[in-house]
Amino acid sequence: MADRKFVYFFGKEETEGKNSMKDLLGGKGANLAEMANLGIPVPPGFTITTEVCVLYLENGSYPDGILDQIDAAIEKLEKVNGKKFGDLKDPLLLSVRSGARVSMPGMMDTVLNLGLNDVSVEGLAKKTGNERFAYDSYRRFLMMFGDVVLDIKHEYFESAIEAKKNELGVRQDTQLNAGALKQLAKTFKEIIKKKTGSEFPQDPRKQLQMSIEAVFNSWNNQRAIRYRKLNNIPMDWGTAVNVQTMVYGNMGETSGTGVAFTRDPGTGKKEFFGEYLMNAQGEDVVAGIRTPLTITTLAQKMPGAYSQLVDICQKLENHFKDMQDIEFTIEEGKLYMLQTRNGKRTAAAALNIAVDMVTEGLIDKKTALMRVRPEQIDQLLHPTIDSSAKYEVIATGLPASPGAAVGKVVFTAEHAEEMAALNKKVILVRAETSPEDIGGMDAAQGILTVRGGMTSHAAVVARGMGKPCVAGCGAISIDIHEKVFTVNDLHIKEGEYISIDGATGCVILGKVSLITPGVSEELKTLLFWADEVRKMNVRTNADTPHDAAVARDFGAEGIGLCRTEHMFFGDDRIPVVREMILAEDEYSRKEALNKLLPMQREDFIGIFRAMQGYPVTIRLLDPPLHEFLPKQEELAEKFRLLEAEMLASNADELIGLKIIMERVESLTEINPMLGHRGCRLGITYPEIYDMQVQAIVEAACQLKAEGIDVVPEIMIPLICHVNELKAVKKHVINVIESVLAEKKVKMDYLIGTMIELPRAALTADQIAREAEFFSFGTNDLTQTTFGFSRDDAGKFLPCYVADSILGNDPFAVLDQEGVGELVKIGIEKGRSTRPDLKIGICGEHGGEPSSVKFGYRAGLDYVSCSPFRVPIARLAAAQAVLEDEGKSLQ
Repeated sequence: MADRKFVYFFGKEETEGKNSMKDLLGGKGANLAEMANLGIPVPPGFTITTEVCVLYLENGSYPDGILDQIDAAIEKLEKVNGKKFGDLKDPLLLSVRSGARVSMPGMMDTVLNLGLNDVSVEGLAKKTGNERFAYDSYRRFLMMFGDVVLDIKHEYFESAIEAKKNELGVRQDTQLNAGALKQLAKTFKEIIKKKTGSEFPQDPRKQLQMSIEAVFNSWNNQRAIRYRKLNNIPMDWGTAVNVQTMVYGNMGETSGTGVAFTRDPGTGKKEFFGEYLMNAQGEDVVAGIRTPLTITTLAQKMPGAYSQLVDICQKLENHFKDMQDIEFTIEEGKLYMLQTRNGKRTAAAALNIAVDMVTEGLIDKKTALMRVRPEQIDQLLHPTIDSSAKYEVIATGLPASPGAAVGKVVFTAEHAEEMAALNKKVILVRAETSPEDIGGMDAAQGILTVRGGMTSHAAVVARGMGKPCVAGCGAISIDIHEKVFTVNDLHIKEGEYISIDGATGCVILGKVSLITPGVSEELKTLLFWADEVRKMNVRTNADTPHDAAVARDFGAEGIGLCRTEHMFFGDDRIPVVREMILAEDEYSRKEALNKLLPMQREDFIGIFRAMQGYPVTIRLLDPPLHEFLPKQEELAEKFRLLEAEMLASNADELIGLKIIMERVESLTEINPMLGHRGCRLGITYPEIYDMQVQAIVEAACQLKAEGIDVVPEIMIPLICHVNELKAVKKHVINVIESVLAEKKVKMDYLIGTMIELPRAALTADQIAREAEFFSFGTNDLTQTTFGFSRDDAGKFLPCYVADSILGNDPFAVLDQEGVGELVKIGIEKGRSTRPDLKIGICGEHGGEPSSVKFGYRAGLDYVSCSPFRVPIARLAAAQAVLEDEGKSLQ
């Protein structure tokens, strides 16, 4: 292992890495090397590979040879910089930064100005002639080292800074003079001694080793783990460490630092976008400690540096063929690039950039399709404030992440998570967010901060999550102890409602009505490209004509699941349904069903008409009958109250109520999801299915008379044995043929089944002899495969996911190893009997991107999902094809 290369140098004179080495060098290290290769001014440095992190975390020690390679890299740095690391008069100072394969902004740790100590800080002051700069750098180093390496709470250092500013009567850190900064450095060392019991290490080599280890360890801090779970980033990748020559944005008013994007990350508009601070270091911008200036004002302050920056950014975008997020520092007028990466962006920006870059000839359509994550489309349909609504704007901040949100005010991330667990909608209000707030930001509907800009932590993370965010709202004052924030004369307490508009920066008193936007022209364009590529159809789950129409507008190519039981819950229908259930004989039951028949027929007419000839799969009644009756507890309470009144007029009502109570009791099951439901109802009460089938076929006949050709797909649920299907199918065919004969109509139709039980999947070859199509009901198939009750699993599944027992909630993301294997068995066996068997998925997994892609690979003809997830499924189905093409080229 000693011969293995673990350290890669980059710089103007020599660069050993390149952009394609992200797995080894991390995204930051690979891109630093690439910029150096392009001749872009990058401070020289070296990258310690992700392999070292993995080995270090596994073994608790460095691999053999790594320290020698680090020493050799430092020697190169000393040579190219003309300075010595650890020198007391003109020290070479370093930054130590993380860099995973994919961007994880703010989730891991950074140390700046490494190499300073009590003696070299004086040497730096004399060498530069700038004592304030030297001690500003030293106090920053002590603060970051104490926080990141020694695990001392950041607040101890911040409190000391605030106390010093109050003592001197100043508001900004930049107003602290050299003497004050020297005193702060002394105070910070005292904090370190008090909190750790040890002196601050004066040896630069020891500082470097401890900092590298701290960055490796930060891969497993709680915020990084949470971020990886939220973004499906593997836990075993590890992070690289980038050790780089320090350049200084805090040397005075000819120096500064900033963050910029080659396009607007909020809208995607092709315009240079960013922020900067003069006399500052990079952490000041992203941490939101000071509210930065917009990048365009740099053109007036430093026109030469600004022009060079714009040219470099355009060069980087053309090279990487994507919107770039860059960090830069200007040291006494000289520009240095510290980072470039593909920028985080809102869903709207991702879409607009992808479509625009095709128009510009920068990328092709297939590349554009891979640039938008399917789940981002969900964000495009986020609520906005109803333009007709009247509301009171109480403050305005920066429009940091678009979308509108309404919720109760909370002031801590922990409280946000607690409230969300109770299904309460909240707005997280903070002075500024930090990476530790990631859980609360995820739980909140939106985020509001007092400080910070468009590239602050709150803004970047909110955009990535698709959460509305208003940042830098300085009119707000938070009293965290009293749990209240104040705007002018208004006092908004925790638990009171506010609304925020991340598109305008408005903070609104109370609740405001929200609307969901439609499909933009850019989204239509992207989905049209997706439709050109995908091979799998996308249907919808819809139970009403309105839902069917919405789904058609979103591009659904039919209905994969129409749940007839949802039609029974209308106010005009539930009494008739209960009459049917309470009937004591078949004759009475049929009388009630005859009342339901015209209602069901009108339902199907509306749905068939909305689908305009596209296929419609209708599932016959599935849930147990007791679901349509009042709950036992409610009936018992009502009976008790009536009985207590002891009125003669209550006698008949009491008798009727007692009959219902007895019927409910007789229908009650210990485990209803595995009880008298699905095809079992159709076998024991065939007249129920007879009525539904009659309504379906009569509706289809009427549509045929209107010139709309309908091919009904009648789906029989919860089959576990082929003989169940045979029995029900016989009844279904008899009803269909009877109606067609009466109407004198010829019509094609299909009879199929849901595969939602393990036995059905395992015997799919037998079932396919009777079924003309399969639809995998993956909700129930997941339930019966895992032995998890859908209604009760919420009590422990979050713990399973949090503890990594399961990677995901299997009801949200298809379990490909278990449930997915049953799906593949069912497909293979079914088509071994009937090669032309049409097969789809109609559980909620039909709109989850990774599950859609699995369905394509497994050989499904279609997926079916809720209307608003149809666009997601269309894009995911196209990406599945492109990913397959990519693999075949490798």
